[in-house]
Amino acid sequence: MEDHGETGSSTGDSSRSSADQPGPTSSSRLNRSARAAAKISTGTGRVVARGSTSAFSASRRFTHSGGAGESGLSRLLELHAFNTAGDAAFAVSLAGTLFFTVPTGEATGQVALFLLLTMLPFAVVAPLIGPFLDRFRRGRRWAIGSTLAVRAFCCWVLAGAINADSPPPSFYFAALGCLVASKAYGVTRAAAVPRLLPTEFTLVKANSRISLTGTGAAAVSAPLAIGAAAIGADWAVRYAALLFVVGTVLAILLPTQVDSSEGEEQVDLTKIGSKGIDISRDVVNALRSNSGLRLLSGFLTIFMAFTLRQPPDSMGWNGNATVLLGLVIGGAGAGSTIGTLIASATQSRRPERVVIAVLVLDVAVVTMVGVFFTWWTAVILGLTVGLCQSLGKLSLDALIQRDVAERVRTSMFARSETLLQLTWVLGGLMGIGLFIVDATPRIGLLVTATILVAWLVFVLNRARPRRPSGPPGHRPAPQEPITRS
Repeated sequence: MEDHGETGSSTGDSSRSSADQPGPTSSSRLNRSARAAAKISTGTGRVVARGSTSAFSASRRFTHSGGAGESGLSRLLELHAFNTAGDAAFAVSLAGTLFFTVPTGEATGQVALFLLLTMLPFAVVAPLIGPFLDRFRRGRRWAIGSTLAVRAFCCWVLAGAINADSPPPSFYFAALGCLVASKAYGVTRAAAVPRLLPTEFTLVKANSRISLTGTGAAAVSAPLAIGAAAIGADWAVRYAALLFVVGTVLAILLPTQVDSSEGEEQVDLTKIGSKGIDISRDVVNALRSNSGLRLLSGFLTIFMAFTLRQPPDSMGWNGNATVLLGLVIGGAGAGSTIGTLIASATQSRRPERVVIAVLVLDVAVVTMVGVFFTWWTAVILGLTVGLCQSLGKLSLDALIQRDVAERVRTSMFARSETLLQLTWVLGGLMGIGLFIVDATPRIGLLVTATILVAWLVFVLNRARPRRPSGPPGHRPAPQEPITRS
């Protein structure tokens, strides 16, 4: 009995101790929970790692496919991705400083001053960029790298001035440097592309891939820049500077054939059609059509930004103005991507017809939106402008590839890019001018539509084939459409 009592007592003690301390069952439960949490954490890490690895692998396959890795085009694609990502961060920082964070009256004055102090000098500098860069045809890698390095330095200067209540002069000079260097990059990059084409690529396909790469990089970079801007606008600019530094290194590491100028000659757009230089009519018409497209793009970028800051009641928009601006900008980005995909899929079509068709479409839509101006027609306008500008530029590239002799093709790319950038500046100045005179959205759009209608008539008139001169039945000798020097 005593033994039994002792046994019962010990059993009772064991029961009490089990109640007071975690027993084997509770410990195993805790261990299982810890192991489950560890598995979840490990699994999440593996998913993120696999997703990042898959994204990197997919992007690398995209940039290296079709012989792009062997020709060196892949390095240019990677470089362009950092360039576009940096431009997106730069745009986010400026928009937050000059536009969204100040009252409308102050924003109008600041943006107007910014445009006048940066766009007007650039309007003078732009025609000089192409001839200046021609002197560096044996050092294009360094020329491209310099445009990125200049922007990195200017962004670092902006970081120290962007938070000031009244932006100092260094702010505007640095912004001007970024804009000019960005346009110079477009010229030098366009001149370098023909030297890196894979054997199975056409120029329109290469430029389509470059455009898609830039769109993807901007889509990834913009949210990161917005997150940095939430900490402070200066951090978004520093983030842009870092991207430009990486791009500078990639530019210097471009293949050496980028520097080759063997067999090249210079071409001057002011001497087209004169003795010794003959650019085909299709190329000239494409340049004229793209000038109209860029003029409208520059106008809408400035004019609509102010208009949508405080949408008029006639638009029928009752939500957040920033959301509406995002819809219009998103529509333009979507249109540009769609245009790039269409151009890549239909590269066998006649590009000389495409450039005319997109100008007609642009004019028709901007006229319609001027008459029926609502929030959804504004989104349609953004989508159309993005689509037409993308198709028009890629078609122009295809025509230069087809009709311009290789020995002057690179210089022609530089000159055409300069011309298009200058017309964008003129469109932007027109937009700020109409806003300053307090033109309503309908009036502003209809004035622009009238100018574009007149330009379209001029383009169509020049595009028509001239009737042969001479007696009836006379057939003149066909003209060779290839550039001659």
